[in-house]
Amino acid sequence: MMAIVSPSLLAADFLHLEKDIEMINKSGADWLHLDIMDGMFVPNISFGFSVLDAIAKVLDKPMDVHYMTMRPEDYIERTAKLGAKSMNVHIEACGERLPDIIRRIHTAGMKAAVTISPDTPVEAVRPYINDVEMVLVMSVYPGFGGQKFIEATIGRIHALRNMISECGSKALIEVDGGVGASTAPRLVKAGCDALVSGSYIFKADNPIEVIDSLKQLTL
Repeated sequence: MMAIVSPSLLAADFLHLEKDIEMINKSGADWLHLDIMDGMFVPNISFGFSVLDAIAKVLDKPMDVHYMTMRPEDYIERTAKLGAKSMNVHIEACGERLPDIIRRIHTAGMKAAVTISPDTPVEAVRPYINDVEMVLVMSVYPGFGGQKFIEATIGRIHALRNMISECGSKALIEVDGGVGASTAPRLVKAGCDALVSGSYIFKADNPIEVIDSLKQLTL
């Protein structure tokens, strides 16, 4: 099975978003990864629903929406209305509200994903591993693009893959941050299913070829 590729729009040219989305539509990308930041859970702010609405009108790929916000539950219904395939929420932000948030995401017709930051133990996911369709592992600290890959992520992917097997879960593993030529093959070998890649794709001379090269990695 080939790796799932989800280009991160955070690394696109915001002055020419339509051009970059047209490129994604023509490419072999499986999803489009959209990072939503509130300036509180992370210090940056990205884009809001006016931009998301415009993107949804021209995008042919499923939307993989990642909320780096303190209260992602406030946006569940609006995210579903966009036609998003999945909604990723940070375990660190949700706390004891997480079971209800997962339920509400499913009720809204989307797949649910939990996201863990680099300092959060993989074991924190265990109580939810059979309730979600995906676990997003951050391989950089959330909130900024273009960071260096954290090498400890490889071991975290191995541990998460073992947990998924032990629990009989069908959850996919997605990785976001510093995914490129040197890291992607090792991530897939460790058990990663889906690769979120930003700068490596959007800053390339031929982004479509880069996407194709990532998709050739086999699980």
